[in-house]
Amino acid sequence: MLKLGRAGTHGLPKGVLPVLRDGEVVATLRSATWTESATVAVDGVAWVYARHRRELTGRREGDPEDTARLRARQASAWKGTWAIDLEGTAIEVRPASRWRGTHRFLRHGRPVAESGSTPGWTPRATITMDGELPLDQQIFLLWWEHVLRRRAAAAAAA
Repeated sequence: MLKLGRAGTHGLPKGVLPVLRDGEVVATLRSATWTESATVAVDGVAWVYARHRRELTGRREGDPEDTARLRARQASAWKGTWAIDLEGTAIEVRPASRWRGTHRFLRHGRPVAESGSTPGWTPRATITMDGELPLDQQIFLLWWEHVLRRRAAAAAAA
């Protein structure tokens, strides 16, 4: 299971979220405060996640700004479904529980992951993997879940 840790913990500077697997830091995520963007370091490779038009995209730091190796777009606002492309791997996202705000990630109709949250006053996003996806793609799914939770919290506060 991948989960977002608290910012500034595990020896990281303030404002940097650790991505944890079994209590070990596998990546770091610096999320922007006012925009849907982040910089991520995975195994020494820097990624840039951002909102580009109506999509959430991910590219390596050296890639041109208009490219996207990872992308997520909303397929249906009414059904709450999303289509995610992970470097050629198509993932369909459906709500697992509207009450809990969790999602199920499907590849060819079979579940590969499910989102969740940590317990407590400030729940953070988690992803439990059923199938095999590379770590950088798993972290993009975790960031996507983080963005959707921030959107829901902003809508509830408004």
